[in-house]
Amino acid sequence: MMILVGEGEKAVKLARTAVEEHLGLFASSGSTHDGNANNHYDDIGLNRAAKSYGVFVTLNYIDTDKQQHLRGCVGFPIAEETLYRSIIDASIAAATQDPRFPPVDKKELAEIVFEVSILTPPEEVKVQNPMEYLNAIKIGRDGLILACRHGSALLLPQVPVELHWDVEEYLANLCYKAGAPPDTWLMSDSKIYSFQANIYRESDPNGNVVRVKL
Repeated sequence: MMILVGEGEKAVKLARTAVEEHLGLFASSGSTHDGNANNHYDDIGLNRAAKSYGVFVTLNYIDTDKQQHLRGCVGFPIAEETLYRSIIDASIAAATQDPRFPPVDKKELAEIVFEVSILTPPEEVKVQNPMEYLNAIKIGRDGLILACRHGSALLLPQVPVELHWDVEEYLANLCYKAGAPPDTWLMSDSKIYSFQANIYRESDPNGNVVRVKL
């Protein structure tokens, strides 16, 4: 997968614009909140018919000490819509529907950094013995999905880097997120899928967009 830097910048701009539009910052524009007949969306220039990818949008709140705190993260690991449509839907959902947080208020947007992760299709990590996952998975490259008897969970590749996990900690926390015991990844009926991501993020709220290198 190759997403050009210019397209990544447009993706992040679209994410912020979608939330601003949804929260009413452009109430006088007469828009429809869906990216149709809307000059604010049109000005961004991201191809509306671009190939579909999985996508996640992450919102991080910057406090007065310049520390980042997760404020919302929602996405679609499997592409179902165009990238353009998926970014709009994921952005609005991250701001208003993440069950871990109250909906974002428009006054908060000046302190929120937007990040867009564009994903490759998930592929099963095939091993003969579950302990082989420890060598097959690479921190900083692989995002992971767990499917197990307890449910499922996904962690983006930037998460273990930011939290300084090794592979075993990564797998244990993936299990926790699925509501499962931390050793569920060792069970014979558990499946692990990996994916990679192109990640683009504002350097500061509404600032320049940079590509994140893990």
